Amino acid sequence: MSSFSWFLLALPLLSGAMMPMQAGINGQLARHIDSVLSASLISFLVGSLLLLVITLAQRELPSSLLPFKGLSWWHWTGGLLGVLFVVSAAFAGPRIGALLFMSLVLAGQMSAAVVLDHYGWAGFPQASVTPGKIAGLVLIVVGVWLIRRG
Repeated sequence: MSSFSWFLLALPLLSGAMMPMQAGINGQLARHIDSVLSASLISFLVGSLLLLVITLAQRELPSSLLPFKGLSWWHWTGGLLGVLFVVSAAFAGPRIGALLFMSLVLAGQMSAAVVLDHYGWAGFPQASVTPGKIAGLVLIVVGVWLIRRG
C-alpha cells in the first residue's frame, strides 16, 4: 500500500479521534463563558481564521467569483451542518459523557452514510445497501444501548 493510501486511511482516523476532544474542549469553553452559542462561535472563528491563513499561504483562493456562479443552494449548507455538530457537542457532550455522545454521533454518521452511499448523494460513489451494512448499523445501535446501560 502506498504512503498516500495510508494517509487516506490515517487522516479520517485521526480526525475521528479528535472529535471527542473537540466536544470536550467546546463544552468546557461553554461552561467557562456560560454560553453554548458563544463557545460555538469562538470555535468557528478560530477554525475559520486558521483556514484563512492556510488558504492564503497555499494561494488557493479563487481568482474570480465565476466558480461560485454554478453552485446550488445545498453547496452552502456544509457550514450549517458543522454548526449543528459543534453546538450539540458543546451542549450534550458534557451532560452525557464523551463515550455516549460519540457513540450516538457514530450511529448517526453511519446511518446517514449508508443512505448517502446507497443513492450516491452529495458526490459519494453509489454503493447499494447490503445485509452486512445493515447488520453493522444494528451492532452500532446495540453498542449505543450497551454504553447507555453503563
